[in-house]
Amino acid sequence: MMSKYSQFWPKGGMQGVLHHFTETLTTFEYTASAARKPHSILFVGGLGDGLGTTSYTADLVHALSQTEWSLFSLTLTSSYQSWGLGHLDRDTDELAQAIRYIKDYKTSKFGDDGKIVLMGHSTGSQMVLHYLSQSNPHTTNPSFDSEHKHIKRLALDGAIMQAPISDRECIKLVCQHGFRGNTPEQCQAYYEQLEKMAKDFASKDDQTFDALLPIHLTYQIGYPANTPLSARRFLSLVSPESPHNPSEDDVFSSDLSDEQLAKSFGMIQKQGLLKNKMAAFYSGADQAVPEWVDKAGLMKRWGKAANAGGDKEIWDDEHTAVVPNASHALSNDDQGPARKFLCEKILGYLSKSTGA
Repeated sequence: MMSKYSQFWPKGGMQGVLHHFTETLTTFEYTASAARKPHSILFVGGLGDGLGTTSYTADLVHALSQTEWSLFSLTLTSSYQSWGLGHLDRDTDELAQAIRYIKDYKTSKFGDDGKIVLMGHSTGSQMVLHYLSQSNPHTTNPSFDSEHKHIKRLALDGAIMQAPISDRECIKLVCQHGFRGNTPEQCQAYYEQLEKMAKDFASKDDQTFDALLPIHLTYQIGYPANTPLSARRFLSLVSPESPHNPSEDDVFSSDLSDEQLAKSFGMIQKQGLLKNKMAAFYSGADQAVPEWVDKAGLMKRWGKAANAGGDKEIWDDEHTAVVPNASHALSNDDQGPARKFLCEKILGYLSKSTGA
């Protein structure tokens, strides 16, 4: 889900260090040069996000200032306007490169006892779950990205998902209520046209390349006017075969069965990439979530599936929460209390659930 930016960043900028974790990809660490910060949170945003674009991280950086944790924000190949051409395997492989770099950097500076937590906002939450639940390394590449090299992923000390919403249910909401001056009937017609077009592209014999959908159509159902969206990524986000056969991106929908949750949350312990517990924070007034979704009940189902996948409890019930009155990215002008609540919950999670 795409995030909305607001003016919460302090004027004059924030101090930190820019790191290259590959030749072309960077991560910015918010930290004072003299501070001792052996522990790290790697933050990854949602669709359309990039380096420092999720504004509530400014509050989190401030909350972490008196701790031994530093926050990293990063760019991926799929950042900004490139998310419509990406896929979760590539995203999590690039996260693996960033995590390996951060681990090596912090070890060289502070010793090898530093903790690393991966935190995702919105679609970044899908990356967190994908990182933890899929084979390590990934085993296959889509034919249009066949030259991509998979990376062995390091285990994490913790994981946080914020605003882990369903893109499929969000599109359903658009088709029910209308959008950008279009009636519900018009939005539904645009959606059906795009779905047919995407399926036709996906069924072609030559799968060497993906195909782009017309931007003038994707715009009508809520996607940005400046962002290309491929047939494959569109089908992954809207997942027309769900709930019986959900796509790669459809992991948070409220109608997924317990059997489907066992294939995602239930695989975390089997993969062995989470040393401690994970937490989730659902925005109580998320504008991208239909009213029928029971947010607290849904997270309980996720926790049950995660804990059932092994011999220990890995779901942090104590700190997982619905954030009262919070919008999707906590970016509205009235979000001060929600931001404070979220930061306090995250600090509590870091101190009690990671062992730091």
